[in-house]
Amino acid sequence: MSEDLYEVYAIRYAHHARRAAENFIGGDPHDILQPLDYFVWVIVGPSGAIVVDTGFDEPMAARRRRDIVKPVREGLAALGIAPEAVANVIVTHLHYDHCGNHDLFPNARYHLQDREMAFATGRCMCHAALRLPFEADDVVAMVRKVFADRAAFHDGDDQIAPGVSVHLIGGHSRGLQCVRVKTRRGNVVLASDATHLYTHMESGRIFPITYDIGQVLEGYATLKKLAASPRHIVPGHDPLVLARYPAVKPGLEGWIARLDAEPRA
Repeated sequence: MSEDLYEVYAIRYAHHARRAAENFIGGDPHDILQPLDYFVWVIVGPSGAIVVDTGFDEPMAARRRRDIVKPVREGLAALGIAPEAVANVIVTHLHYDHCGNHDLFPNARYHLQDREMAFATGRCMCHAALRLPFEADDVVAMVRKVFADRAAFHDGDDQIAPGVSVHLIGGHSRGLQCVRVKTRRGNVVLASDATHLYTHMESGRIFPITYDIGQVLEGYATLKKLAASPRHIVPGHDPLVLARYPAVKPGLEGWIARLDAEPRA
């Protein structure tokens, strides 16, 4: 593997059955099921594994009425990754489904945007509508990592490692960042919640939990500029990801997909 070419994996750890109307501002005229899947991502290169987001655990799943498919730890084990060996974790934003499992990576440094930390600890959290996707325990856990010298802050676009960079998007959360990864098929962009589903970006529609609608819409254009093509953009919650990308190996279908491989469609 070249020094700055990476393998990229999507690990599905949870699921939420819901209808299409719940996924768009203004609802949806089609009365169909449109579930969300929940992922963490792993970027693997010569220097080891970089984890993108940390998911949530069983107690949080019960609290938020989500279904754990397989705990994040099991997905990492299936890839041969020991959590204690992970040195860097990128947190795309501090919503409950992206920053839980607080003690899973005891030796990692956590990378997040300055403005996301300010958002999650500032006056906006006085408003119930804005703090809805945040959990106080998650935010406090990140504050503790700051005081333990285990947090690295980024102000806009920055490089995490050669071939791996973060890019401020905002919109869904004030400090939401996506991740661009150099792979054998070109630059893959892990969009996280910059587009929950393929259809959000493709149709210019917006997920209901949103801080700034304008930033969401501009973010779609940013994702396309960062990626080698629209086919290189990986949405944050779309079950189609596991249908479009091959499983890492037989037996892992519907669980772990290889994102540096060509998608089927």
